[in-house]
Amino acid sequence: MNLNNIHNVYFIGIGGIGMSNLARYFKTLGKQVSGYDKTPSSLTSELIASGISIHFEDDVQLIPKDFLISNTLVVVTPAVPKTHSEWNFFLEEGYEIKKRAEVLGLITENTFCFAVAGTHGKTTTSGILGHILNESGADVTAFIGGIVENYNSNLIGNGKTITVVEADEFDRSFLHLHPNIACITSMDADHLDIYGTSAAIEESFVEFASKIEDKSNLFITKDLPLEGITCAVNEDAVYKAFNVRVGNGSYVFDVQTPSGVMQDLHFGLPGKHNLMNALMAIGMANLYGTPQDAIAKAIASFKGIKRRFSYQIKTDHKVYIDDYAHHPTEINAVHQAVRELYPNQKVLAIFQPHLFSRTHDFGDDFAKSLSAFDEILLLDIYPARELPMPGITSEWLLQKMTNEHKELVEKKDLVQKIVNSDATIIVTIGAGDLGEWVPTIKKALNETL
Repeated sequence: MNLNNIHNVYFIGIGGIGMSNLARYFKTLGKQVSGYDKTPSSLTSELIASGISIHFEDDVQLIPKDFLISNTLVVVTPAVPKTHSEWNFFLEEGYEIKKRAEVLGLITENTFCFAVAGTHGKTTTSGILGHILNESGADVTAFIGGIVENYNSNLIGNGKTITVVEADEFDRSFLHLHPNIACITSMDADHLDIYGTSAAIEESFVEFASKIEDKSNLFITKDLPLEGITCAVNEDAVYKAFNVRVGNGSYVFDVQTPSGVMQDLHFGLPGKHNLMNALMAIGMANLYGTPQDAIAKAIASFKGIKRRFSYQIKTDHKVYIDDYAHHPTEINAVHQAVRELYPNQKVLAIFQPHLFSRTHDFGDDFAKSLSAFDEILLLDIYPARELPMPGITSEWLLQKMTNEHKELVEKKDLVQKIVNSDATIIVTIGAGDLGEWVPTIKKALNETL
């Protein structure tokens, strides 16, 4: 399929973080873009403001007439049910229909592709890498699975020859990609509703890694059972971050590369996991030939990803951080960063579990991770694409926690519970619709200062 011959692109599920950056991309190419989503959001509002027509009712009559022609590509997200009437209309009429991953595959086939894989760290790593390449003047477009603070967008650049993409393991989507340089940040068990076993996930990552025939173009952490260029913090590796210290709220560190040492790099995102994300991006950019002074300048100016340890309030008396963490490993990383930055302060964590299957598969690990905070407020499970599972509830998860300062809370009571807490550090955690509550929580906390 030649995307140059496509004039119209219609998205079913256009408001998703991954679908919306594709919509932005095709809009920048001058194609007509429209779509459906189930509910309005800040992302759909931004797309509408850019000139993309969106409707929120599953109704074939609402599809713009300009899109009912043969050179229309229809892009669907796996979250849309197969009973969706618009989807079935396009199927019955014989339109070209592709999953988002397949479309990314077509785009990357004809560009020099950097692919960032891993069960954790994809969005931040790809955001840093996209920022480095864009700031260095590369002809790049980076598709990011989150909103990059520097650009207030999930799309960086408008280049035609270089792409940066998140290589998503969900539904084995990353096997559609055509990477030239890649990294794998982690291979923890996740998406067991799709894979069944952790061994099956690992096999999928091994298959992805095989796409990089020259292993000097594949960056990995030392603990992965793969062949590639190793990266580590304060450990021997091909790319090593060392001499790590904290100054004025930022990390300052050196990086050992195959050709020498990059000294005194400044990086503002907290947590050792983010240092590793930055190191992976530095390695990939350095291998590509990006000047080291350009890498250093971009690393220092990177502001982060919304909902990835995003400061909402930062005063001497109260700190409010919001994070997308939805896996025990990610929650542990948030906890490590908070304790490093704010030792001996009371931390309240508000967590919204994401998916019944994930809660079931990692219940004990979630309980252990959450119990490390001083106080926990637990919301109901956000179902996303799933139906309830018998016996798997937030009450079930709460009972597994060893921390005595824990409470199940309804959304209607959440803000007042947070305001009433004497914790000086507030952290909201989760990948569901908790993010929509952040402005309300922020406003209420600000009124108490």
